[in-house]
Amino acid sequence: MTDRTTAGRGRTATAGFDRRLLPPMLLGSVLNPVNSTIIAVTLIPIGNALGAPPSQTAWLVSALYLATALGQPVVGRLIDIFGPRRLFLVSTTLVGVAGAIGTAAPNLGVLIASRVLLGFGTCAGYPAAMALLRSEARRTGRDSPGGVLTALAVANQTIAVIGPLLGGLLIGLGGWRTTFALNVPLAGAAVLLGLLRLPKEAGTGESPQRGRIAAQLDLPGMALFAATLVSLLLFLMNLHLRDWYLLAVTAAASAAFAVRELRAPTPFIDLRVLGGNTPLLATYGRALVAYVVSYAFLYGFTQWTEEGFGLSPFHAGLVQIPMFLVAIGVSVLTGRRKGVRGKLIVGGLGQIAACAVMLTLTGASPVWTLVLVALIFGVPQGLNSLGLQNSVYFQADPERTASSAGLLRTFAYVGSMVASATAAASFGRRVDTGGMHHLAWIMLGAAVLYLLMTVFDRTLGGATDKDAPADAPRAR
Repeated sequence: MTDRTTAGRGRTATAGFDRRLLPPMLLGSVLNPVNSTIIAVTLIPIGNALGAPPSQTAWLVSALYLATALGQPVVGRLIDIFGPRRLFLVSTTLVGVAGAIGTAAPNLGVLIASRVLLGFGTCAGYPAAMALLRSEARRTGRDSPGGVLTALAVANQTIAVIGPLLGGLLIGLGGWRTTFALNVPLAGAAVLLGLLRLPKEAGTGESPQRGRIAAQLDLPGMALFAATLVSLLLFLMNLHLRDWYLLAVTAAASAAFAVRELRAPTPFIDLRVLGGNTPLLATYGRALVAYVVSYAFLYGFTQWTEEGFGLSPFHAGLVQIPMFLVAIGVSVLTGRRKGVRGKLIVGGLGQIAACAVMLTLTGASPVWTLVLVALIFGVPQGLNSLGLQNSVYFQADPERTASSAGLLRTFAYVGSMVASATAAASFGRRVDTGGMHHLAWIMLGAAVLYLLMTVFDRTLGGATDKDAPADAPRAR
């Protein structure tokens, strides 16, 4: 067993990654995807039980991702300063509380509130894992994260496989409320693993300064960032010209945020550094567009298989399984291979192909065509998530690894909010084939944009195509 000296745990410089860290890293990082995929098959039963149309139940998706989009960079920043342990324990405890509230929710409003808490509760898992990965690289003097990054990607894909099927099973056994109750034991296990396995100090290089914690956190910057995202989501969730003022609020808040961050001595998001890191900015842009397609399929297509095609929640979950199985296989096969550009290009082509097949589907299509779409989507599902994750690890400033990883998730979740709003607008009050085709055309346009952003991005390569030293300069 590895001897550890840091934080009283006998931690010394050894040649390999401490495998005891993997269980809390993996469990923490999958709390968000398990709730994302389970809700996909739960939206229709919840709507039927509470008398809510798809345009309202879409808030169950957007509420979680709004909270996560806000919380990921905030919690990532806190992890950069304080290390992952405390933030991991607080956040995962909140997951259990949110699960209990959702289980007993009397109406849609309370259920949405529980999803907001879930969003904040699942914020720490991924940036904590990336921070631990960085601290282990410094401890060992080696920076070869391919295997661990692949493990994170495969864990998320595996949970995504289980999520829809598990959701269908739980609904069949105890109704949709059991899908929220599941978070209580999962959170308990995560807290226990965090207490037993996470080091007390494993930050990425920045130390808290007494008396200057508020300045280091940049609370005004965080507030303006939140105002930008909230106003944007409110506009997206109810697209109408009468709500143009929300876009004005978004523009004003984002401009104020930029001014604040450029002047702040310790900014929440260092726009000066980020603005000079063209490869990282390009990666964030790709993530947003890629996840518009991915989440529109996960939520929009799944709702159509239930209401438009007539499948039960359990069978709708079964249709999703081929996608995630293919994604796992693709991640395992390509995870240790150097290079990102090829993965992202093939992922873009896969998205285009899957969207084209979606446009051919009707309520009378054979079931195997639904499975075919899921199989095709599995290729970009595996390649894109892995390629984007690897890109950020090598492109980010080492001292802001956790916050940079959190910001990647923020862009992904903004993409998911766009997808949710698009699905709500496409379906309206009824999920039918015409609405699904409308959604597929939007997805196809986003997939083409993603491919173009990748093909013409000359910043790809460099540090993302090799195992760079732990403290090597990142591409700017």
